Amino acid sequence: MIRFQEVTKKYGHGTALENTTLQFEKGKIYGLLGPNGSGKSTTLKMIAGLVIPTSGIVTVSGGAVTRKIADKVAYLTELDMFYEAFTVDGMISFYASQFKDFDRKKAYELSEFMDLDKNKKIKHLSKGNRGRLKLILTLSRNTEVLLLDEPFSGLDPMVRDSIVKSLISYIDFGNQTVIIATHEIDEIEAILDEAYIIHNGRIEGHCDVEKLREEEGLSVLQWLKKTTAEGSREE
Repeated sequence: MIRFQEVTKKYGHGTALENTTLQFEKGKIYGLLGPNGSGKSTTLKMIAGLVIPTSGIVTVSGGAVTRKIADKVAYLTELDMFYEAFTVDGMISFYASQFKDFDRKKAYELSEFMDLDKNKKIKHLSKGNRGRLKLILTLSRNTEVLLLDEPFSGLDPMVRDSIVKSLISYIDFGNQTVIIATHEIDEIEAILDEAYIIHNGRIEGHCDVEKLREEEGLSVLQWLKKTTAEGSREE
């Protein structure tokens, strides 16, 4: 389980996350929803040990997060962080050398599933194929936590469909917690268990997606619009 206990993160005079308490349970897929700049990426980075809270505490499996959390957390960043001269296969080998939990067999299966030529150099890959490679490298790690930051950013609909299918096929639902930070909801709604709305560094809503559909007859997008509209009126 992942817990945030009264967590605040400030950058200079700005506040990226303010007095936030929330939790993510094992074996579920979560959507972290909100506009750009709302605090989604900061939340993921704190789970990944890349950003330290100004106050409060973040824990994973009962232990406080430090920069050594990488053996428990796989993080897909929105940024490209590749060696351009490497081939896809070379990048897979590099990840295998860096992470003991990296499953090379799964990486090759994912490469074939996503129709990505493992002999092609990264500098020659399209933006869509670079996005596929980032997901392959992340999903091939057998970690407790998978963090996906805007995995659909700039990708065409066919690539997005492949990503969602790969999430369903290659996640260990019994043992992994998956958190997807995105402002593009339609693609992931079908696979979400729960969702949080984050805006201006604050949690403004939380829902169980199945109950939302059955009891209120709302899609996640409808719930998001309703919740943010109510929040605006209160302000």
